[in-house]
Amino acid sequence: MSNDPYGRAIRDHYLGKQDKPLIDRDGSETQEHSIEQWYFGEHSEGAWRDAWMKGPLLDMGAGAGRDTLYYQEQFESIAIEVSEHLVEVMRDRGVRDVRLANMFTLRSHFDRDRFRSAHAVGTQVGLAGSMAGVRQFLDDLAFVTTPNATAILDNYAPENESTEEVFAFRNDPMPGLAYRVYHMEYQGEVGETLLFRLFSINQLRQATIGTPWEVAEVNYSDVQWRAILEKS
Repeated sequence: MSNDPYGRAIRDHYLGKQDKPLIDRDGSETQEHSIEQWYFGEHSEGAWRDAWMKGPLLDMGAGAGRDTLYYQEQFESIAIEVSEHLVEVMRDRGVRDVRLANMFTLRSHFDRDRFRSAHAVGTQVGLAGSMAGVRQFLDDLAFVTTPNATAILDNYAPENESTEEVFAFRNDPMPGLAYRVYHMEYQGEVGETLLFRLFSINQLRQATIGTPWEVAEVNYSDVQWRAILEKS
């Protein structure tokens, strides 16, 4: 398998073999990646977003399959991940349809109108890298979803002062924009540098222009937003 300390650490945690922490590193600053909390907790049944999810569902960047395991009991659900380690973990945990695929190349993996809903919770949409990349992602997501589809995305809210305290935060001179830049380390293995584009809901609305999507509802926490998108 390719260099993937992130996926390997989560796999080792699942197997009970993790003997060192997964570390997020930004220069000299580090934090321990909270694997159990972020990947192996229970899906909160009746969560706000559940009412918007219908099958067939695409779970993008599904991690260890926490949400897919819940949704697949309600309707057809497909999980995708770029980590071979995480694909193995999900299959072992009982995810019935999991595929090695990148959420930013959806047209290469799925036919037009394949899904009624799509779900990407974990701020991974920021890995589009730029607002042009976000707009291209939304266009590709529109291709693989039905005309009446809904989608859930989340990200950090750079307009909130408290977000500046988030690990690896970088300011941007443009209003409503910022970055996070860091890499992960596990057992001496160093992962590629990750660049997350942070953007506000207003920036998301701008990105939907020229696509069939519109922002239907938003839920805020102190440092993040979670948005429901519908096709118009």
